[in-house]
Amino acid sequence: MKKTISILAILLITLSANAQEKQTVKETVKKDAQAVGNAAKKGADATKKGVKKGAKWTGNTAKKGAKATEKGVKKGANWVGDKSKKGAKAVEKNISGGEN
Repeated sequence: MKKTISILAILLITLSANAQEKQTVKETVKKDAQAVGNAAKKGADATKKGVKKGAKWTGNTAKKGAKATEKGVKKGANWVGDKSKKGAKAVEKNISGGEN
């Protein structure tokens, strides 16, 4: 009978330790899951901020590009106009010079 009680005591101690270990593992897994969730949330927030900054930068760059294009077109049109006038004068000179 003493052996049976000793075996039962050992069994109870083992089961108790096993239950405590399972609880500890369960708590560790829960903490790890929380950490992963928090990291994912922070990553999502960082991505959101990055996308907003990228969109703002793209918008600003597009505006600058549009202004530069507008200036370039105006300068190009003026250059073409000036060259056309000079060309027309040169043609006119040659035509009137050839008739003389």
